[in-house]
This record gives sequence, C-alpha cells and structure tokens, in this order.
Amino acid sequence: MTSRIPSRWLALGALSVAMLTIGLDVTVLTVALPTLAVDLGANTSALQWFSTAYTLALAAVMLPAGALGDRFGRKKMLLGALALFGVASVACAFAADSGQLITARTVLGIAAAVMMPLSMSVLPVLFPDAAERARALTVWVTSTAIGLPLGPIVGGWLLDHFWWGSVFLINVPLVVIGGIAVALLVPESRSSSRAPIDLTGIALSASGMLGVTYGFIRAGEAGWSDGVAWATIGGGLVLIGAFVVFQRRSRHPLVDLTLFAKPGFRWGAVFSVLVNFGMMGLFFTVPQYYQAVLGVDALGSGLRLLPLIGGLVVGTRIGGRILPRTSPRIVVALGFSALTAGLALGAFTSVGTGYGMTATWIALVGAGMGLTMPVAMAVAIDALDVENSGSGSGLLQALRQAGGTIGVALLGTVLATQYRAELGALDVDPIRDGVNAGVAVARSAGDNAMLDHVQAAFVSGMSVMLWVCAALCLAGVAIALRVMPRRSTASVEHAPESVHVG
Repeated sequence: MTSRIPSRWLALGALSVAMLTIGLDVTVLTVALPTLAVDLGANTSALQWFSTAYTLALAAVMLPAGALGDRFGRKKMLLGALALFGVASVACAFAADSGQLITARTVLGIAAAVMMPLSMSVLPVLFPDAAERARALTVWVTSTAIGLPLGPIVGGWLLDHFWWGSVFLINVPLVVIGGIAVALLVPESRSSSRAPIDLTGIALSASGMLGVTYGFIRAGEAGWSDGVAWATIGGGLVLIGAFVVFQRRSRHPLVDLTLFAKPGFRWGAVFSVLVNFGMMGLFFTVPQYYQAVLGVDALGSGLRLLPLIGGLVVGTRIGGRILPRTSPRIVVALGFSALTAGLALGAFTSVGTGYGMTATWIALVGAGMGLTMPVAMAVAIDALDVENSGSGSGLLQALRQAGGTIGVALLGTVLATQYRAELGALDVDPIRDGVNAGVAVARSAGDNAMLDHVQAAFVSGMSVMLWVCAALCLAGVAIALRVMPRRSTASVEHAPESVHVG
C-alpha cells in the first residue's frame, strides 16, 4: 500500500472510474441522436435501436456474468470486460452506418453487463470490515449515479467541439485508467467451488430477461394494446418461470435463489428497485421539460440537472454521518421521505414555473437517492458471503435493470395517456407522439396557442407521472419503517477458507 492511502481505497477509485463510464454511456447518447440521424442517415427505428441494443444486452448478460465471475475469477472477468468496453467504444465512434453502430452498442452493453456486478462483487473481498464496506459501497453507488446527469453535459460539450464519435471515445481513457488500476490493485478472487457451468440456466435467464425487457420497451413505444409486446413479455415470463423451477432442482444452479429468504437481500433489492422508479421518473421527464417547455438545448438541459448531483453528494454524506448513530431503518425511511417530498413538489410544476423551484425539487430527489441507495444496497450485499458475491451481485443488478426498464415503460404510459387526454382536438399525428413532436409542429406553423396547449398538456402528464412516483416512494417509507433492521445488520466477514484469493 502507499504511505497515505491504503491500496484497497485506490482500487475502489479504479472501480468507480469504470462505473462512471457506464453511467456516462447510458445518457451521453441522448444528445447525439439528432446528429446521428443526419450523419448516418438513421431513421427513427435505427435511433431507437441505438439505445435498445445496449439495454437488451445489459439485461440479458448481467445475471450469468456474476456467476461466471465467481467461477473463473472476478478480476480476470472484470479486466476482460473493461478491455471489451474500450474496444466497443472505439467501434461505436468509427461506425460507418447504423448497422455497425447497433452491433457495437450491443457489444458495449455486454461489456457493461459484466462490469456492473463484478465491480460490486469484489467489494466484500477488498473491504471485509463491514463499516469500511458500507463507505466503499457509497462511493461505488455515487460514481454510478453521477455519471447519469453528467452524460448530457459531457456529450453536449463534445458535440459542440468535435464530431459525434467523440461521445464514445471519452470512454477510452477512463477504461484504460480503470483497467491499469484494477490490474495492479484489485486481488483475484473466485469461488472455491469448481461446479460445472449451468448452461441451461444461462440460456433460460438470458432469453427470459431479453423477452421481458424488449416487451416492456416495445409496450412503452407502441402502446399497451400492442400484441407483440404482450406476447414477448409473456414468453419472457414463462422462460423466467422455467429458470426458477430449473434452479430449484439443479445441483449446480446459476444463482442461489435462497438469497430471497434472507430479509436483508430481499428488502435491499425491493428498495433499490423503488429508488429506480423515482430516479427514472426524473430522468424521463425533466430533460424533455427543459428542452420542449423551457426551450434549452441538450447541453443546457444537462447543466440544469447539476442540482441532482449536489443533492446526491449531500445525501450520501448525511447518510454516512447519521447511519452509525441511528439505523438503516431510519436512513432509508428519511431517504424515501426526501424522494417523496421532491417528487410531490415537482408534480406542482407548471409551464410558467421558474428554474429555482425545479432546481429545489431535483436537489431533494438527489438527496433522497443519496440517502437511500447506498444503505439499501449495503443491506443486500451484507446478505452475501464472499463465495457467491458475484452471482448475488449479478442478481441484484439484474433486478435493478429490469425494474428500471419496466419503470420507464409504465411511467411513460402514464405520462402519454394524460398528455393525449389533455390535447383534446390536437390529439392527432404527429402531435400525439410526444411533446417534442408537438412543439415542432406548433413552431413550424407559428401557432403560439398550439404551442402553449401542447406544453401545458405535457406538464399535466409529467405531474401525474411524478405523483405516481411520489406514491411509490411514500410506500417505501412505510415499508422501510416496518421491515428494515433497527441496527446495522452488516456481518460479512473475510473468510479465506471459503474463497480463493490471489
């Protein structure tokens, strides 16, 4: 170790850099879509697949990735994923057509699906002490979350100064830094069990998650009356059900389903999914509000999300200070209370609302995320032993990913339903497709009355959607007070007899 900073904290810094790239990559593409439509001649379907390909790969691979890391070595798999992420980023940057970019985005999603659970799974190895592990997980969660609002800011600046491929090349130096640090500072760890690979479990889990995720994405785009969406969701659920049955009977299952019998893991997963609903509600609506109602560009939209980062940092610091003096129960309940208050305040947003109020409720949501996410995930991670940390982390991340995808589809439907109801006589194509299309039609026609009507309809839909998010977070308060432990349940101990390290 160094004379000042223990090597495990430097290793955490490397993991945080790697996770920052994933957070950036989730949102940085949004600002580049208009440019991609022109430069690559991409139609609407291709633009949707630029994002969907990444999401589907992430959902399909995340669960088996954690188990494979337990089997073959978490550091080895993580280094391979970092290298693949860098190569795929370069391929994205220099894609010559839509097909190449979709393929490269798929590979990028596969790499991210390995990075997310395995970067989390090495935390119990690096930090056997429960108190240190809780602080480390806070840093890990914060680095992931901060990347989301930074994406539009970084992407907007890069597009103003360079060509569209630069939004992908920004990943390369971060991956190189993270890879070198992981190679030097993170110890190798794997499960002591040399059980055969559960190929059937991998196939069932990957195809089931793929079906459910794609079905909800399609439902969010085509509407809930779409037969293909329901058929795909149904097929995915059947495969997931078959996966669960097979795992219960398998001698060497892909994941340990008995984890759900542990209250810490079960409720930690539930709270992580609930937080995602509040977070997705904000990310789904606020950038559209900034651009379609306030009339700012993508970079300006990203800059106006900075209060979220401020709230997130404050929330994590407050949570870290009060947790030793109170309990996970109190911290999570406070976090969901802040989320509820912020989202409810946001529901009062109108077309004429000033930025001060918007910044206030966004900061409140960020504070709620900062209070809730690290503690909820720490409670879940504390239910894992070092032996199954990879598969358990993969399961937790897969649940969060599925919850986020389903949340966007459900919340998007709530917003769209209210938006179309408020349009009245303007509920016609292409205005009914969304506020951006409606604003474009109104501005091209020079019709200020239509513009006001479309913007008001969107804000009404946004308000209803935020009320739904607030209600879910309020339920989180009640559940936390009922089921969360009154004192820390962190009990993962370093167990060299059950895991091979080195």
